[in-house]
Amino acid sequence: MIEENQYTEDNIRSLDWKEHIRMRPGMYIGKLGDGSSPDDGIYILVKEVIDNSIDEFVMGSGKTIEVTIKDKTVTVRDYGRGIPLGKVVDVVSKMNTGGKYDSLAFKKSVGLNGVGTKAVNALSSYFRVESVRDNQQKGAEFSGGSLVLEEAVEETTKRKGTKVAFIPDETIFKNYKFRNEYVEKMLKNYCYLNTGLTIIYNGEKFFSDYGLRDLLEENIAEEDRVYPIIHLKADDIEIAVTHSKTQYSEEYHSFVNGQNTTQGGTHLGAFREAIVKTIKEFYNKNFEASDVRKSIVSAISVKVMEPVFESQTKTKLGSTEMGDGLPSVRTFINDFVKNQLDNFLHKNPEIADALLRKILQAERERKELSGIRKLARDRAKKSSLHNKKLRDCRVHLTDSKNPRSLESTLFITEGDSASGSITKSRDVNTQAVFSLRGKPLNSYGMSKKIVYENEEFNLLQAALDIEDDMENLRYNNIVIATDADVDGMHIRLLLITFFLQFFPELIKDGHLYILQTPLFRVRNKKETIYCYSEEERVNAIEKLKPKPEITRFKGLGEISPDEFRHFIGESIRLDPVMLDKATSIEQLLSFYMGKNTPERQNFIIHNLKVELDVVE
Repeated sequence: MIEENQYTEDNIRSLDWKEHIRMRPGMYIGKLGDGSSPDDGIYILVKEVIDNSIDEFVMGSGKTIEVTIKDKTVTVRDYGRGIPLGKVVDVVSKMNTGGKYDSLAFKKSVGLNGVGTKAVNALSSYFRVESVRDNQQKGAEFSGGSLVLEEAVEETTKRKGTKVAFIPDETIFKNYKFRNEYVEKMLKNYCYLNTGLTIIYNGEKFFSDYGLRDLLEENIAEEDRVYPIIHLKADDIEIAVTHSKTQYSEEYHSFVNGQNTTQGGTHLGAFREAIVKTIKEFYNKNFEASDVRKSIVSAISVKVMEPVFESQTKTKLGSTEMGDGLPSVRTFINDFVKNQLDNFLHKNPEIADALLRKILQAERERKELSGIRKLARDRAKKSSLHNKKLRDCRVHLTDSKNPRSLESTLFITEGDSASGSITKSRDVNTQAVFSLRGKPLNSYGMSKKIVYENEEFNLLQAALDIEDDMENLRYNNIVIATDADVDGMHIRLLLITFFLQFFPELIKDGHLYILQTPLFRVRNKKETIYCYSEEERVNAIEKLKPKPEITRFKGLGEISPDEFRHFIGESIRLDPVMLDKATSIEQLLSFYMGKNTPERQNFIIHNLKVELDVVE
C-alpha cells in the first residue's frame, strides 16, 4: 500500500527575512546570472546600494560617490548625512525599515519599499555597513544576512556619510564576474540623471554637465545625427531627441526617479505617443506613427511621486499618475512635449526641415517595402516557422502579460546536428532554439528590403518579433551558438553584422551573446573536466595524472545531449557582444565587412603575428 503524503503542523514553517531572500532571490533581484548580462543579479546588488547614495544627493547631501570593485568586493562610499547610528543594523537587516516611508524626506526616491540593502545583505557572503555622523561612527558586519559583528559607537575624524562593502555569495551567484562595461554604463546613467554629481569608479571620474543630452552624445555619433540633439527639460521631466541617418529601428533610453526602466512602461508609451502627435500637428500632416519614429534615438526621464513598478528590479513603470497634485503620467508628458517641442521646432526651422525630410524618406521606404513585407509574411506562414525553424519555450505561453521574461533565451544555431543537441538539452521552459540553414548573407550596406527577401533573415526577425518595435522583443538573451572553427566564426560574424546593420539596439542594450562551448574533455575513471582553452587543458592534464583520456570536440553536433545540458545550464558561459563607443557602427562594418581587402588583410596578418608571438 502506498503511504499518503502527510500534511501536518510539522510541514508548516516560517522563514525569517534573510532565509526567504536567499531561498527566493528572484523575487527581490530578478535573475541571478554570472555577470555576462547587464540585468544579472550582481549588478542589481550594486545598484541597490548606490540608489541609497543617490537619494542622499537628491536630498542635497553629498556630491561625490566613490565606487570600487576589486577581487569581487564592491565598496560604495557616499558623503551624505549618514545612517542614524542607532539604526545602522536595523536598516540593513529588518524588513520594512528605512527612511523612505516618510514621503516628505524622500518625495521622489528611487527605492521605496525598504528591501534593497536587506537583499544585498542576505545575498552576500560578506557585508559591512559603516555610518559617520556628528564626528561619531558605528559599523556592523554580516554573513548571509546574519549579524557577526556590531561595533560600539566611537569618535572619529572621518567625513560624514555611509560606506557599504559586500561580496556576492558564490554559492548563489555561481562563477560570476563583474564586467566594467556594464558597471560604467550604470554609473554614467546616474550622472546623466543627476547633473552636479561626481562618481569615482576605480579611480576614474564620471560627471555630466548637460544630462540626457550627454547620454545621447555618448550613444550616437555626431556624423550619424540627422539634426543636432533637441534637449528640453522642466520640473520632473527631461527629454533628448534626434534621428539617426543609418539606424532603422527606434531607440529609447527611459528613466523614472533615476531608475533605468529598460522595459519602458507608462511613461515611455506616453512619450512615444506625444512625439508623434506633436509632430503631426506641427507639420499639419497625417503621418504614419512608424514614419515619425523610424530611426529615432531619444531619452526621457520623469520623476513620479511614490512610483509603482512591475517588479522589485524596477525595470518597467506601472504608475498611471504623477502624484503630488499633477495630472496623469500620459497627460503630463503629452502637455510638456506638445508645448516645448512645438516651440522648439518653430524657433529652429533648419532642424524642423531636416526632421521633415527624414520623415518623408521613411514614408517612401515604407511604401516601397509594403508589398515585399506582405509576401514575406505569407511566406513565413507557409514555411511552418514554429515547427521547423523555431522551437519555442513555454514561458511565452504562461506569461502573456510580459512575453520577454528575464530568463528567456533564444539559441541561434547552424545545422541539424547542433540544433538537435541543444534542443534535446535545453530547458524547455525558458530556452528556445532557432535553426539556420547554411551561412547567412553578408548584409553590410544592404537596405531593409533584404531582411524580407532573405528567408533566413525574415524568419529570424519574425521569431524575435522585432519587425515593428523593439519593445516586442520576445527573448531577453539572444545567443549565437556555432562551432568553434573557421566556419562557425564566420557565421558569428555574419549574424553580428545583421544585427548591427538593422537592429543595433539589441547589442547596445546587452541582449546579444556568444555561447562558449568546451574545446576538450579531459577525464579519468573518477573525474571529468571540460576545458574551454589550451591553458585549461594543460591544467586538467596535470590535475588528472597519470595519462587521462583527452577528447577534442570539433563541433557542437559531436557533444551528446547529456553533456550539452551542462554547458547551457547552470555552468553556461556567455560572452556578451559589446560595442566600443569610440568606433561608429558604420566604421566598424565598413572595415570588417566592406571591400577594403588590403587594409583588412594587413590587419589580420599583423594581429595574427602578435597572437603567435604571445603563444611562442
